[in-house]
Amino acid sequence: MELSIWDIMAPAFFECLILVGIHSYLGLHVIRRKVIFVDLALAQIAALGTTVGFLFGIMPDTTGAYWFSLAFTFIGAGVFSISRIRHEKIPQEAVIGLAYAIAASVAILVIDKAPHGAEHIKEILTGSILWVKWDTIRNAAIVYSLIGIFHFIYRKRFILISEKPEKAYKEGINVRFWDFLFYVSFGVVITHSVGTAGVLLVFVFLVVPAITSMLITNVLWKQLIIGWIMGVVVSIAGLYLSYIGDLPSGPTVVSFYGLMLIMVALFLYIYRAEMRKKALTRVALGLGTIIIVAFGFYLLGYVFSNSHQDHTHLEMREEVSHNDLHSDSPDIGTMTDKELNDYLSSEEDINQLNGLFDQADEYNKFNIANRVLELNNKNGFGLLISILQTGELPFVKEEAYNKIKEFSGKDFGYDVINNKQENNKAIVRMIKWKDAL
Repeated sequence: MELSIWDIMAPAFFECLILVGIHSYLGLHVIRRKVIFVDLALAQIAALGTTVGFLFGIMPDTTGAYWFSLAFTFIGAGVFSISRIRHEKIPQEAVIGLAYAIAASVAILVIDKAPHGAEHIKEILTGSILWVKWDTIRNAAIVYSLIGIFHFIYRKRFILISEKPEKAYKEGINVRFWDFLFYVSFGVVITHSVGTAGVLLVFVFLVVPAITSMLITNVLWKQLIIGWIMGVVVSIAGLYLSYIGDLPSGPTVVSFYGLMLIMVALFLYIYRAEMRKKALTRVALGLGTIIIVAFGFYLLGYVFSNSHQDHTHLEMREEVSHNDLHSDSPDIGTMTDKELNDYLSSEEDINQLNGLFDQADEYNKFNIANRVLELNNKNGFGLLISILQTGELPFVKEEAYNKIKEFSGKDFGYDVINNKQENNKAIVRMIKWKDAL
């Protein structure tokens, strides 16, 4: 069954919509408070909680991982609320930056002891928004709505503390307590967001729409509308570009957000300039300089790559002369994604591919299983089943099961986050279907 772009991208699109809705609002508070990196820090602290759970065998996207993440986020909220002092000598942003650095470092130390740690770190940073489930979207929408209602009820107090903290102190408001409530509610949102969107995309959803809207107007409700409109448009465009370009969705949306912010800033600079011709000249000179510098780096790389090309080819010929590469499996660990795809598309030896499957990491196992499925349905189907049986990365297992459903046209009842007993029954059904091929 051929899947349309809507079938593939619809969950990610609706997830982006609800992320834009809550993060654009919270971003306005963050910028007014001048704690720009609090989102990045809390996201990293939430990711640290997931990482610690992962070390104990608790897979991401499970209930246990969620509570680990939320508990760590509450600790971070407490630290940030305490660190806000009325007459501060050290900016709160310094504490937030230090918290981010420590959380990131500890996460690396922890994940170093866990299997497939590099893949887990990558998933935390970039997320897996393409594989988000409708149940996850529904739960996030409910949680974000409750947080939104809470902030709407106490909007005057939160806005006062964000815009005029000194006035809040003079009115006798317990600023530290309300800061704690703000960071806790903020942390609940972050905990949900990081699991699907990743640290980088969550940070961009928070900051870029808020910055863009504040460049355009100083009126809060107008800022919200502008931020929401920009978030929706950029999310649609970014997801579409990732689809047609076969690019990772999260990083593509992040990059497109950055591009849009630059374009809006340049447009406003020219539009508001008293001497527009002079402003246009400056922008043109700036863009020209960037193009020249980029071209210079390209030439530098081209020269250095050519200077070492002959030496590299000589080493390759020597290696071929000392090793029988036709009888041994290639080292796929040294291949780029394109090289591996080119190799798999040309390789037709099932035994060779089965040997590669045994030595490959989990994500490459999926690519190899896909190729074997094209050459030998029964064998390839069995390799996909083995990924479900032995795999540890949820997003890879999700891809493998989606491929199984697409190929067989059946839903065997397997769920990545389901209990093992039910999944074992589902795998038995898959094996019986395979044996009937």
